[in-house]
Order: sequence, then structure tokens, then C-alpha cells
Amino acid sequence: MKTRFTPLVKFKKNTMQKSEQFLQKANANLNSAAIALELSYSSLEDVEPPKSGRMSDMLASRVLLGSQRELINHNKEWVEFASNQVNQAKKQLKVDMMEHEKFQYLELQEIKQEFKKRKAAEEKNLDEIALMAYNGNKK
Repeated sequence: MKTRFTPLVKFKKNTMQKSEQFLQKANANLNSAAIALELSYSSLEDVEPPKSGRMSDMLASRVLLGSQRELINHNKEWVEFASNQVNQAKKQLKVDMMEHEKFQYLELQEIKQEFKKRKAAEEKNLDEIALMAYNGNKK
């Protein structure tokens, strides 16, 4: 049964589904960021500074360590950003779910009212039919 809230319920459901999809993407992004951070930490552990040799090898090792630390900092920022996105997506999904539930409830209440009206009209019609049948039997 269609009510005046039916289009709103559909719209809110679509909005809620989009929020769910965004949350899934944000969670995937967070997982990717966490994996990248772990990989950058393990790569830092794999870098062995030279214990002897030429100065250019020492400087190259120092540059490599510095760039690896920058990569770790970048990945930390990425994890933080992705975590914030997940939190915002969760909040938005909660709001969208509440809106959807609210309009579903209003639609249900309107359907109940319509059923009550129809039931009352049907009872009235049945009473009239019974009265007409009773009056017809008297004559």
C-alpha cells in the first residue's frame, strides 16, 4: 500500500545504503593503510646500516633510513585520516538509519490508520446491508 511517506522511505533507504557502501570503502581504506604501515615498519627493520666502507655508502644508507621514516610518517597520517573517515561514516550511517526508521514508522502508522478507516467503512456497509435485509424480511 502506498502512502505519502513511501517515496521518502525509498529515498532514505537509498541514502542509508549509500552510507553503508561508503563505510565499507572507508574500512577497506583503513585496512590498506594499516597494512602499508606494517610493511613500512618491516622495511625499516630490513635496512642494515653499513658498519664499514666508503662514506658514500654511509650517506646512502642514511638517506634510505630517512626516506623510510618519512614513509612511515606518511602511512601514520594515512591511518589517522582513514580512521577519521570510518568514524564519520559510522556517524552518518547511524543518522541515516534513524531517519529511515523514523519514516518507516510514520508510513506504518499511516497504513494502520487507513486500515482502521477501511474497517470502519466495511462495518458500516455490513450494518446497512444487515438492516436492509432485516427490513426486507419484515415486509
